[in-house]
Amino acid sequence: GGGGGGGFSSSGGFQEPPLLEELGIDFYQIQTKTWSVLHPLSPSQHAVMAEADLAGPLVFCLLFGATMLASGRIQFGHIYGTAMLSCAFLYSVLNLMAERDISFAQVASVLGYALLPMVGLSAIGIVFVLRSTIGGALALMCIAWCAFAASKMFAVGLNMHDQRWLIAYPCLLLYGVFAMLTIF
Repeated sequence: GGGGGGGFSSSGGFQEPPLLEELGIDFYQIQTKTWSVLHPLSPSQHAVMAEADLAGPLVFCLLFGATMLASGRIQFGHIYGTAMLSCAFLYSVLNLMAERDISFAQVASVLGYALLPMVGLSAIGIVFVLRSTIGGALALMCIAWCAFAASKMFAVGLNMHDQRWLIAYPCLLLYGVFAMLTIF
């Protein structure tokens, strides 16, 4: 007796791919991109930008919203609105600057992964008041970290090493908005 329905059989018939593979969720890629953000001074590979992974950025955006909620601020709409507008803006700017095209999903992936230090700042904001000199210093450090990581991934992925600081400027502005949402 066969194994039943659903496209599965014990005799080696048609096999469906695993659900995570079918959804395009690759834990190794998530780990590699997260590691690239957490260690921005380490060299990045071109493969970091090759595929657009949106599972990690979605989790980081949800974590960012959850930590904001835990500190008493409901900012989910502001987070997703700012993220979408900034992705559209950077998508346009990068496609005008780069010699080869980049997809909207790749831009969203890089910006979402680079949000990770801001999630840490928001988590610190649950316990400590960030409206202080130390909070401002932490926010500036996180803004620089996020922008540095995002611009590094864009520069490596698009082979735009000479234009990295031009890429970093809009990233600094974007993560500055996220820091303001976190502090105020």
